[in-house]
Amino acid sequence: MLDIPPGSGDSTLKLAAPGGQPDIEYHPDPAKYATRTLLRLQNDPSLRETPLPPGFPEKVEGPIVWEGKDWTDEKQWVYELSAVELKEIDDAIKYFRDLNIPLGHLSPANFPLPTLSPTLRSLSSELYSGRGFFVLRTLPVDTYSKLETAIAFAGISSHVGPLRGRQSGNGAVFAHIKDLRATHNLKEIGNAAYTTDAQVFHTDAGDLIALLALEVAAEGGTSRIASSWKVYNEIARTRPDLIDTLAKKWPLDSFGGNPPYTERPLLFYEEGKIILQYSRRHFTGYLSQRRSPDIPPTTEAQAEALDAIHFTAEKYSLALNFQKGDVQFINSLGLVHARDGFRDDEKNTRHLIRLWLRNDELAWKTPHELRHIWDRLYTLKPEEQNFPLEPEVRKGAGGVAK
Repeated sequence: MLDIPPGSGDSTLKLAAPGGQPDIEYHPDPAKYATRTLLRLQNDPSLRETPLPPGFPEKVEGPIVWEGKDWTDEKQWVYELSAVELKEIDDAIKYFRDLNIPLGHLSPANFPLPTLSPTLRSLSSELYSGRGFFVLRTLPVDTYSKLETAIAFAGISSHVGPLRGRQSGNGAVFAHIKDLRATHNLKEIGNAAYTTDAQVFHTDAGDLIALLALEVAAEGGTSRIASSWKVYNEIARTRPDLIDTLAKKWPLDSFGGNPPYTERPLLFYEEGKIILQYSRRHFTGYLSQRRSPDIPPTTEAQAEALDAIHFTAEKYSLALNFQKGDVQFINSLGLVHARDGFRDDEKNTRHLIRLWLRNDELAWKTPHELRHIWDRLYTLKPEEQNFPLEPEVRKGAGGVAK
């Protein structure tokens, strides 16, 4: 949990009255977190004695339980592509283009990588059964056209997770992560992914995240990841009441969608695996996505739990040196991730492309409360898959910006 020095709390913070929204924003405030923790424990010293939810363990173990300091050399998680493997990728791009079929059909069968494929399958197993992340270094993105880059990224990723997830209501399986404030309507931007702002710790929907760096920022933009299992162990040891809170239903704002909100837990325990699935902005709002006033408020316990996740993840996180042409793969079920704020300039404009993937052969069991989401993500037919080559603000099926 967060180490707060004496006297560093926020004396202006007051706990919300029953039925009121807590004083909490998208960017976590360590002083407010310290004060909220102090006030809640003063009001109810027995919180620390709360039993864990039925079936939840006191501690989980496995290679995905790690701290940032456990990793001392990026060679532990970076796989350098060889000249032979890069030639295979070039040949696979040409092979697929000659087939003249839609990109949605990209698969290991029509994007052949004879030498690299066994390595990618092994690394895919590392995502589900090992540390939960790895980086491929590096694709020569400057030598490819936009279409060739899309084919290479999706083709390589199909050897890691053959299923691609829907990321927008128009069937887009690509999402561009870039500052879009100068080129798009500000009323559509309700996600820090489309700004230079820091993104706080969160998970994405789906099993796996693949990110290709087309360009990096002039300054900042460091990618950070942390083990959700390590976060769980720390919170379960010190504040089991917050684990109980996370495992109960929360109101997730739909920001103008229908229904206006949905309810589900943020934390699950399935077949020996801790699964955390949440995004902080659904409880605080962000930019144009203001929190709906007519839905159930976030509770003080939930506000503290959100901060506990963030600051515990921050404490045990690993910073990744994300270089141009790198492809980063993350298990979004077992890891949380964040991004530092950044600065672009004329020569360096941070731009990533994202895929959501799944490997059915290796996949963890999807919690019941998430199955409808996974069904929506991963039942997109090849001919329905859209690969936008230019940045766009992704929207839900109802046209609501996401």
